[in-house]
Amino acid sequence: MFKSRHYRAKAAEYGELVKSSADEDESRKLQQQQDSLATLADNEEILAENYVTATEAERSRGAALAAEEEHVLRCLGAAVIMQWNALPTALQREIFDTAGSVGMLLETAALRAQIARFLHKHKNDAAGDKP
Repeated sequence: MFKSRHYRAKAAEYGELVKSSADEDESRKLQQQQDSLATLADNEEILAENYVTATEAERSRGAALAAEEEHVLRCLGAAVIMQWNALPTALQREIFDTAGSVGMLLETAALRAQIARFLHKHKNDAAGDKP
């Protein structure tokens, strides 16, 4: 709710500026700013209310779905790793590049290094070794 109060306070400041402005063009711009800030405050309140009123069942269902998706992704990842050496080199590079770019932008280099170390460590673990 802090954001909502902050937006409302700023909207009130712009409201005072609208009252004291003599220039019609400036008044219109200030009024637009006031309206935008009031809308932001309304949106923040709606978001806060919806988050607070979510039932425990809804939150646990969301957590269960997230856990299920994580399980599926782990299984898919493990399947790719088990077949890694059987994949064409171009596809390996494409998967590596895609996986390396999934993380946060500033952590991309570190993630790519972790993936490379993992693949190097497990390069002969898969049954589909290339000759």
